[in-house]
Formats: sequence, C-alpha cells, structure tokens
Amino acid sequence: MQLVVVGIGTDVGKTVVSSILVEKLKCAYWKPVQAGELDNSDSHKVARLAPSCKKIIPEIYRLHTPASPHYAAEVDGVTIQSTDFVLPNEADLLIEGAGGLMVPLNNDGLVYADVIQQWKLPVVLVSRHYLGSINHTLLSLEILKAKGIQVQAVIFVGDENLGTESIIQTAYPDLRYCRIPFTDDVTPLFVKECTRLIEL
Repeated sequence: MQLVVVGIGTDVGKTVVSSILVEKLKCAYWKPVQAGELDNSDSHKVARLAPSCKKIIPEIYRLHTPASPHYAAEVDGVTIQSTDFVLPNEADLLIEGAGGLMVPLNNDGLVYADVIQQWKLPVVLVSRHYLGSINHTLLSLEILKAKGIQVQAVIFVGDENLGTESIIQTAYPDLRYCRIPFTDDVTPLFVKECTRLIEL
C-alpha cells in the first residue's frame, strides 16, 4: 500500500500519524520536502517512534529555513519542480506532506496538492480541533475532491468534539473517520498503542 499523509495545516499531528501508520503497516517512510529542523527532521522522528519502519527514504529537498517550502527553497537558492517528485520503487510506502494541501512549492503556482494528484495515490487527512478547523478540514476535503484524489481516511487528533466532527461527517458521510488522542509525550509505546485505533 502507498499512502500520503496530509494535514489541514501546520502542527496538526502529521508526523505522529505518519509514525503510527508506518508502525501499523511496517512500510517505508518518505518526506520529500523538509524545511528546517534538519538535525531533528520528521524522518529522524519517525525512525525513533516507529521501530517497525522498513526504510527511511532520504528527502529530495533538505531546506534550512523553517518556512513555506517555496520561500525556504528560494533562500537556499534552489527551485522545486514537479518533475523532481518521482515515487520511490517501494510497494509499501508512507509519504508525509509538508504543511497543508495548498502550501506553495515554488513561485510558479505549484502546490503540494498538485504533486499528490500527479502521484495518483490515496491520502489520509489529519485534522486537529481548534477554532477554524471545520473550515480548514472542509476546504481540504473540497480540494481533494476537486483534484480527484481519493481520501482513504480522516484522522482526528485529540478529544472527541461532536460539534465539529458531526458537521464534517455530515458533509462527507462516506469517508472513514478515526481518532487518536493528543499527548505532549509521544513515545514508541504511544505510537504502538495507537495503531489499533486506525482502520484503513
């Protein structure tokens, strides 16, 4: 299985969910674009949190500035192009995106959703509850629908919030929904325990 983990925005739990899915699927992990935190990248985090990870595939772009990829690349003097995103030859692969679906990758209009559309792979959308998350979740689902990208599951991070979740589930009743708890102490044990909470 090949999957892409995307979020409704930044800091919603993509890397934790990616670690859980990698541990559950015992697959390879790839984050094509890493901007900032090169000494403690998301690849490093997944390697620590998911001991069943089959392989960590190196990033295409390791950018030094913790910013939107288009700007971080500009600072580093490189240009991100859609033709660079060639899928690794891995039957079982989890790909983690950067930021949200409409995060710009260059100054010519390329956004992450375009790359996912190019791959023709299903996505897992990560949603974390905060003021405005309904809007961000529904907008993300609309973008995925418009681009013909299959949604494998929506994963809520944190405590149940029926007021938020019911609106999203009513708008998209045919999707699979899961939830993992939020914690400030993400450990391999936490990741392992959360594998049973996610159904694909």
